[in-house]
Amino acid sequence: MKYIKLISIYFFGPAYIYIGIRHLTEPDYFLSIIPNYMSFHLELVYLSGVFEILLGFMLLFKQYRIIAAKGLILLLLAVFPANIYLAQSTLAQSLLEITKETAIIRLPFQAVFLLFAYWFTKK
Repeated sequence: MKYIKLISIYFFGPAYIYIGIRHLTEPDYFLSIIPNYMSFHLELVYLSGVFEILLGFMLLFKQYRIIAAKGLILLLLAVFPANIYLAQSTLAQSLLEITKETAIIRLPFQAVFLLFAYWFTKK
């Protein structure tokens, strides 16, 4: 189980870094899934990207792993409204060129990401 956990950590760390970089280089993609009731859309995209990069890097280092995983849990919870909005908004779906079904299928994966982050908080 130890090796599966390490493989998962070294998969998710770079994955979060990659997605974080995409937030900074392709913000329009992420802007389309921020709910209208939220303010400071561009700032939120950049902020979440910076945190994904930072926490992704921290996850790779044992001494920062638990704090990184806890930070990822908070981040995943914070961005969950965007995933719900994507599942509800035909405009957001069309801008991302995905179907409603695809948007809905994405939702349970957020729980999987949360469970992995929680697992990473355990020694």
